[in-house]
Amino acid sequence: MNSDEFFNSMLNKKIEIEFSKNTAISSIGLNNEALFQLPFIAMIVLLISTDRRKSDLSEVGNLVGELIEETMSGFKKSSQHLSWSVNLRIRTVAALNFLELKNLIFINNNNKIHSTNLGNKIIERVYSYETDLAYNLGLIKRAYRNNLVDKKLDGELI
Repeated sequence: MNSDEFFNSMLNKKIEIEFSKNTAISSIGLNNEALFQLPFIAMIVLLISTDRRKSDLSEVGNLVGELIEETMSGFKKSSQHLSWSVNLRIRTVAALNFLELKNLIFINNNNKIHSTNLGNKIIERVYSYETDLAYNLGLIKRAYRNNLVDKKLDGELI
């Protein structure tokens, strides 16, 4: 059955849907569910794993939060401190599990995250298209490198 046949068959049937007029409209904006989407978090983790400097497994949850705070306009200079969000850390672990299960990343003996050839190809493919995702991942990659430079400078000063 194609879509035309489906809609024609629905017209012949008596189907009624009741709507309540008392439903409240939620506020518009980013909430945790919109922001913490697993595919987006997985892309951030995959992007981090493709860099030359490999991140420790233990710092990924905090790092993803910092990168989102630095790059997403709704969270720049925010008091929400996403890097400490338990919800974000739980979803980051789920994203890590997914990426490892699909052989896009692997964790070495030193607990460093590495991307596989397939993971590298996915990131290269995203960058080959000029989309919002490619642009935002570019911002995240730049923020990640800036973060690494800041940590290195802080280490040299101490």
